[in-house]
Amino acid sequence: MKKLAASMKIAFNALRINKLRSALTMLGIIIGVAAVIAMVAVGSGAQARIQEQIASIGSNVIIVLSGSITSSGIRLGSGFAQTLTEDDARVIARDCPGVQAAAPISRGGVQVVYGNNNWATQLLGTTPDYLGIRDLQVQDGQAFTTGDVDAAAKVALLGKTVIDNLFNGEDPVGKVIRIKSVPFTVGGTLVPKGQSPTGQDQDDVILVPISTAKKKVIGSSQANAAAVGQIMVQAHEGMTQDAQDQMTALLRQRHHIQPNQDDDFTIRNMEEVFKAQETSARVMSMLLAAIASVSLIVGGIGIMNIMLVSVTERTREIGLRLAVGAKTKDILSQFLIEAVTLAVVGGAAGIAAGLAASTLISFFAGWSTLVSAGSILLGFVFSALVGVSFGYYPARKAAFMDPIEALRYE
Repeated sequence: MKKLAASMKIAFNALRINKLRSALTMLGIIIGVAAVIAMVAVGSGAQARIQEQIASIGSNVIIVLSGSITSSGIRLGSGFAQTLTEDDARVIARDCPGVQAAAPISRGGVQVVYGNNNWATQLLGTTPDYLGIRDLQVQDGQAFTTGDVDAAAKVALLGKTVIDNLFNGEDPVGKVIRIKSVPFTVGGTLVPKGQSPTGQDQDDVILVPISTAKKKVIGSSQANAAAVGQIMVQAHEGMTQDAQDQMTALLRQRHHIQPNQDDDFTIRNMEEVFKAQETSARVMSMLLAAIASVSLIVGGIGIMNIMLVSVTERTREIGLRLAVGAKTKDILSQFLIEAVTLAVVGGAAGIAAGLAASTLISFFAGWSTLVSAGSILLGFVFSALVGVSFGYYPARKAAFMDPIEALRYE
């Protein structure tokens, strides 16, 4: 233990004598560790952002969209006609074991007016199940009910963006707004959800009973009164794929689609979309960390280079120590301690620089960054390993010198 303490003291004295050289040697490690932490923070931030977007959409969500149809031999594009109905949603919720809830949706752009203010927004006609599927919470007031849907009641739930642009800080609950000149009473307000994965403002929306939307705002023809543009479905936990298969079979049967015919609907499994995005973000994080790690290797090469120079400069000192009884392991530990000290101190400074870099990236670039304890520990341990790995050869070269040849060195 005493020998180790003596070796550490000699190593620190040697580094202190050559302060500028030691600082420049550590610079490569500082940059490398800072780059690793900052790049991992960017990748982790991207993954965290995707997780937030998944939560904002809702759990186990599947979207059923009106698909393509063929008329007089002409194949019309997806969404050209509304091939889904409210009955489809009811039967999906009732007959598909993997489905927890289903809500039909009829949407359209509207102009909404309150007092002297007006705002163009998106109107969604739906059922109360939609709130549970999308994990939408009512902040003030109350949501509309199944009774409101049956009675085509003129009640509305407002998103935060709509409230901000219409009410100027006034409490909207109970107020009367006009949607396409039709008066609606604001029954409640929604807890903000933020942007969707596609960048759409999820708070720029008005929810009303689907019957009210069709009869009094969006409108629908008598022949197509039950049609809807899409159905939002929530699957039971772990049964997303089963629910998707069950809905496909059920809708093909209900729409009388023959085995050789294409579906007239499209099913989008949001879980698969988000998994793909999450995998991409994870790969990006690993790639960025790998690129940044190259800086650490370069820094390690710098340490080895300087340690070789140090060994050459101190050849006579090494020879003298060996001649008076110093053992090979004593010389080895002395130079290893010098290399590890350079790497560890550089790593500590690199951690501080990485934290600062992550903050600056988030502030100036507007990217979401997330610094984890794991990335800090990884950078620190990696820097120590670099010191040991790249410092071992110079230390070994010093330890196995011939004392006589070392003392003769000029």
